[in-house]
Parts: sequence; C-alpha cells; structure tokens
Amino acid sequence: MTTVQTVLAFDFGLKRIGIASGDTLTRSAAARPAVLCGSSGPDWEAIERAVRALAPGLLVLGAPYNDDGSDAALGARVRGFAAELERRFALPVHLVDERFSSLEASAALKAQRASGVRRRRVGRADVDSAAAAVILARWFAGEGKP
Repeated sequence: MTTVQTVLAFDFGLKRIGIASGDTLTRSAAARPAVLCGSSGPDWEAIERAVRALAPGLLVLGAPYNDDGSDAALGARVRGFAAELERRFALPVHLVDERFSSLEASAALKAQRASGVRRRRVGRADVDSAAAAVILARWFAGEGKP
C-alpha cells in the first residue's frame, strides 16, 4: 500500500516564484500565493513557511527549455534553486519541463474570468502560481518522475 504524499511545486522566476500544492491521492494541483524573488534572491522565509505548513514529501520544479529542447538561459539559475531547495529542506526535487506552462495558465485564468467563475483581475502572481499548478499536474501525469 502506498502512502499519500503532499507535493509542493514551484515555477521559478526572477521576480516571483509561483507555488502550487497537491497530493498523490487526488492528483490535483491548486495554486498557492506566489513569493517574491528580488535582487537578493528568493524570499526563503516565505518558502520555508509554505514547506512547514504543508509538510510535503517531495518538491517539483519547472525546468526551462527552449522550443527546440535546448537548455534555456534561466536553466542554471533554476538548477541552483533546485539544489538550494534540496539542501534547505532535505527533500527530493523533481524537475519537469515547464515549456508553455505560463501560457497555459494564463489562458485558463482568462477563461475563468470571462465565464464569471473568477471575479477578480488576473495578475502576474496569479499566473505564476497557476503555472506552478500546471507543472505539478504534468508531474502527476508522469513527467519528470524517476
């Protein structure tokens, strides 16, 4: 029998880091508030609060690639963030191809707004966290699993 694990996902950016959570039972992903990432780096205190609150069994991180599959310019920064997540929280970090996740998230949020399901304006932080939810959904679908 497998145990249910909470999973926390991140969409790394230079200004904000989108966050989403889910679990291995329902295999559904929900956006959580994004955290800021400034010139001094990520808001590690906010990330730590999220990790402590949810007690995930593993972390998922979107890996940026170019359209042709080559490593994107942000790739080295993302790998550094992955290494720091692993070091700080002693949890496995799985990388998932994040190509077009922000576009997919933005389109879904705009459709929710147009249909009346979502009442408030769609901001950039909303898109970042929705992109983290897309990344987590991809992981649940089998991408990036060892």
